[in-house]
Amino acid sequence: MSERNTVIRAMHDLGGAAWFGGSLMGAVGLNGAASDVADPAERSRVAAAGWARWAPVNAVAIGAHLVGGLGLVLVNRGRLAGQKGATANTVVKAALTAAAVGATAYSGTLGAKVAQAGQTPAAGATTPAGSTPEAVAQAQKQLAVTQWAIPVLTGAIMVLGSQQGEQQRPADLLRGLADRLV
Repeated sequence: MSERNTVIRAMHDLGGAAWFGGSLMGAVGLNGAASDVADPAERSRVAAAGWARWAPVNAVAIGAHLVGGLGLVLVNRGRLAGQKGATANTVVKAALTAAAVGATAYSGTLGAKVAQAGQTPAAGATTPAGSTPEAVAQAQKQLAVTQWAIPVLTGAIMVLGSQQGEQQRPADLLRGLADRLV
């Protein structure tokens, strides 16, 4: 009954962990530290440079998470169809994943807009100064939201993944199948 899927589980879990951890570190560490840069005109540029270095790693992490997740759905399709609660968890997790991908892509677009502005005065990476051009200030205000939305969404995905692991315990499998039959 026990078939191992170590590679796809590792892709899914490590990809999700890097996505969550990178976004959280970026919001707290990178964006937070940008406000400590002495020259206000360099703050956005420094943060954008850090995010640009992280972007390829993040893309690989997200890709690994998605491929691993799809693989897990495929190898567990029988359990998902037969065990009560398993399908609901997977549907919610897929919706959160789509939202996190969208928020990440949107955040990248906003970050590119800020980076293209070059040396623009700012209070921080996601906080405009009074002299920040309006288009850049709007992008920064939206980034202030997405920088927290991404770790919240990816953290919720990780929690649902933990729940899925619990659903695969033998007692939960039997209870879920019995509940489905009743």
